[in-house]
Amino acid sequence: MNYKFCARTDPGRTRENNEDSVAFDDATNLGVLADGMGGYNAGEIASGMATAFIKSELSRWLAQAGIQARAGEVRRAMEICVDNANRSIYNASNFNPQYAGMGTTLVVGVFQGDTLTLGHIGDSRCYRLRSNELARITRDHSLLQEQMDAGLLTPEQAATSSNKNLVTRALGVEDAVLLELHEHHVEAGDIYLMCSDGLSDMMDDAAIAQIMQSGSLLEQMADELVAAANGNGGRDNISVLLTQVEAPAGKRGLISRLLGK
Repeated sequence: MNYKFCARTDPGRTRENNEDSVAFDDATNLGVLADGMGGYNAGEIASGMATAFIKSELSRWLAQAGIQARAGEVRRAMEICVDNANRSIYNASNFNPQYAGMGTTLVVGVFQGDTLTLGHIGDSRCYRLRSNELARITRDHSLLQEQMDAGLLTPEQAATSSNKNLVTRALGVEDAVLLELHEHHVEAGDIYLMCSDGLSDMMDDAAIAQIMQSGSLLEQMADELVAAANGNGGRDNISVLLTQVEAPAGKRGLISRLLGK
């Protein structure tokens, strides 16, 4: 498979600083998105440390391991890199009073062949558009999600809850954190969206799907998602990382190849 990445991050309409951070590495098909904890000190430091550290360390390992790396090895490498990033943020928080209490959510994905190894912490999300149908493939680590799972809240009630930003798991807040990891089969034509809650809080899944189903170029799609979130209020920082999956050139149809498509 061939992968194309496109990232956008925007402070939104009501916040002066941007506590989100996004990074990707084309060479190793790695994407990382983090959202510095709202209400915590120096959230932008935590998210920046997370994306920079994980991109640097994991892309280095992936480049050395090559395409021969087994899925289990990728999972373990991801766990180690995230654990090291967590300890770095936690230690920085403890040794620097101005950073006390900082933390961040995380979504990290490695595309390898026809497999996506996806890890997440907190309420930043990953969606997949396949055959024009949008599906959320992460489950929030949040109080709201726990209340919905327990049948205490309906999705409609959750949408207007005042507890939207209370996460139950975050990177850098404690000396250890559990990364939720899953593997997903990837198909040509898929589009994956990683996003901070600045997007998902401002738009429901149907509105996100409508933009992703438009057939626009990836860059235009990213711009339209950010603009729509801002148009709905932009109450938080907004970040998106889109990944488009294309079949290798040798597997495309003869007519498409003759036309150069």
